[in-house]
Amino acid sequence: MMEMLKEKIVADRKRTLFLNLDIEADKKYFTSQSQLLKKIELEIGGKGFVFIDEIQRKENAGLFLKGIYDMNLPYKFIVSGSGSVELKEKIHESLAGRKRIFTLPPLSFIEFVNYKTNYRYENKLFDFFDLSPGSLQGLLEEYLSFGGYPRVVLAETINEKRAVMAELYQSYLERDIISLLGVQKSERFTYLVRLIASQIGQLVNISELSRTLDINSQTVNDYLWYLQKTFLIDKVTPFFKNVRKEISKSPIYYFYDLGMRNYALGIFGRTIPVSEIGFLFQNLIFSFLKDQAEDDPYKIHYWRTTDKAEVDFIYDKIREIIPLEVKYKKLEHPQMTRSFQNFLSRYHPKKGYVIHLGSAMQKEIQDASISFIPFQDLLFEKI
Repeated sequence: MMEMLKEKIVADRKRTLFLNLDIEADKKYFTSQSQLLKKIELEIGGKGFVFIDEIQRKENAGLFLKGIYDMNLPYKFIVSGSGSVELKEKIHESLAGRKRIFTLPPLSFIEFVNYKTNYRYENKLFDFFDLSPGSLQGLLEEYLSFGGYPRVVLAETINEKRAVMAELYQSYLERDIISLLGVQKSERFTYLVRLIASQIGQLVNISELSRTLDINSQTVNDYLWYLQKTFLIDKVTPFFKNVRKEISKSPIYYFYDLGMRNYALGIFGRTIPVSEIGFLFQNLIFSFLKDQAEDDPYKIHYWRTTDKAEVDFIYDKIREIIPLEVKYKKLEHPQMTRSFQNFLSRYHPKKGYVIHLGSAMQKEIQDASISFIPFQDLLFEKI
């Protein structure tokens, strides 16, 4: 992405410099701020754009960049690095008010479909999905199995995909976690990743994890925090009003990338078990909802009661709450679970959604308008 941006800037006849801290020859320019500025002035003169890749290799990178920024020089810095905790926390803190953050998640389902169809339907995906339900189902199953890491998507054979994912998984554990963060019990951390992978969409009990892993609860919480800060998992908290009758503490976790999740469980590139497919689909829907809520002050929760009633997602819009149920099946007529109806009775939302593999339907129940929508419709319209 940085190389593409650099090409665009050069095409606009502007000066650029690209440095990479993984390259030995470039490291010497980061021994001091004055040394770096001398290199910049030599290469691009008095004005231009400076690209710095793998900034996490520089100790105290945030303070180093803050000092340069505060000199008010005529340079724009575009800086990138891994999603490590060190990068996120130290650089964010040091550059408060002096930066704009962009994150690059795995390929979205739309990006994946566009690539797999050679961009023939890039501006007509809604029609493509409508006219080619078989192709849509095949693409959905492939995405649920392999995920959206670009190098995995680009690999042409299953064996190549496995090799790429193995390298990604191992480098993440060994570099970002075990080495960079100094995790002492690496086998416990790896086991925790597998346990969370086996429980997506389900309540996570920290005390139970602590006993299973034979480490204290605080360490479990620390490890889960690492997993969130390094973009492996995302946490969903419960929606509740009645502490006595509704779950108010246990979180639910979903993976940023389904391929990584499947690899952690040893099922990457294999036929997805029937018992797993529903939770993978639920994870995918969570990613759709999260993308929708990214620029809005909305929160995504789940709902559970002590007597086992549950709703997959509650879209909390502060002044409006919207329940969403996810079904990995094609509903032929409007139907909803008793748990969903219990939520309607308790909170009286004006509308709700059941997301499934079939076609659009509508039903009015308990003064609420319930929309049964095909999952792909979430790609084109907001809840």
